Amino acid sequence: MVSFIIRRILIMIPMMIVISMICFFIIELQPGDYVSTLLENPRISGNMIIELRAQLGLDKPGVVRYWLWVKGIVTKGDFGYSFAHNRPVGDLIWERMGWTVALALTTIVFQWAIGIPLGIFSARHPYSFMDYLLTFLAFLGLSIPEFFLALILIFWMLSMGATSIGGLFSAQFVGAPWSFAKIIDLFQHIWLPIVVVGIGGFGGLMRVMRGNTLDTLGSPFVSALRARGLSEKTVRKHAIKNALNPMVSIAGMELPNVFSGTIIVAIVLGVPTMGPFFYEALLSHDDYLIMTFLMFIAFITQIGNLLADFILAFIDPRIRMS
Repeated sequence: MVSFIIRRILIMIPMMIVISMICFFIIELQPGDYVSTLLENPRISGNMIIELRAQLGLDKPGVVRYWLWVKGIVTKGDFGYSFAHNRPVGDLIWERMGWTVALALTTIVFQWAIGIPLGIFSARHPYSFMDYLLTFLAFLGLSIPEFFLALILIFWMLSMGATSIGGLFSAQFVGAPWSFAKIIDLFQHIWLPIVVVGIGGFGGLMRVMRGNTLDTLGSPFVSALRARGLSEKTVRKHAIKNALNPMVSIAGMELPNVFSGTIIVAIVLGVPTMGPFFYEALLSHDDYLIMTFLMFIAFITQIGNLLADFILAFIDPRIRMS
């Protein structure tokens, strides 16, 4: 098991190198750069544009700029400089990384806490009224765009008399030191992005769990357990445990999906995550901030898959023995 984890970690290194090359050169394909966004400013002359492009290193060939960027990451942990914010990219990423990761992990917990039990319940009562109702709700959650659901909930909260919507804190708690009142205010705000981002994933998890449980309950080993006289509760326990294996694999891919899903939702709700930064960087050609965010998503994807494989081997002896 240890050798497997070491091999997977070593494989991640060339994978991240290839992904960094793909991210860099795809961004290079887009027309213009950050300085080209300043051409409409009448106070900036052509000579200033040339000097600024040389100052930012944008006059160098793409291969040279890629090498300097990767060299800075490996040797100094420097992910480049944000042209739009006039600050190192690493500082901008770490400022919002905490809220981004916290929101993503909380959303995944919300999806699993609702999707898995409802999927099991739906599989235990197939083709009943509740099964059809849960299926309808699952497909409804999958079909509603997240930003549209956010707007619906905002309208509903305003009609209910809410005065502080969006963000993670009310105005009086923004920048204030942590206190019990600030924590309560956080919970009053953070549930909205969690529900908006988690609804779509909850529907998919519920449908997959329902299908896995139905397949497992109809498998030969379940019939053998019943034939040996085991109680129905014990049989269901073994069936659900086997049905959870594919769900663990899905969880490994859920992290990047949640991160990407929070981009538009964070813009609509004003949540201080990486989403608004990434959107602004795309509009302003802030290349190093874009590439660092894409690299972070790729790294999270590989970490999620590694953790999923580790958990699968931990809960399933057949995988561990193989």
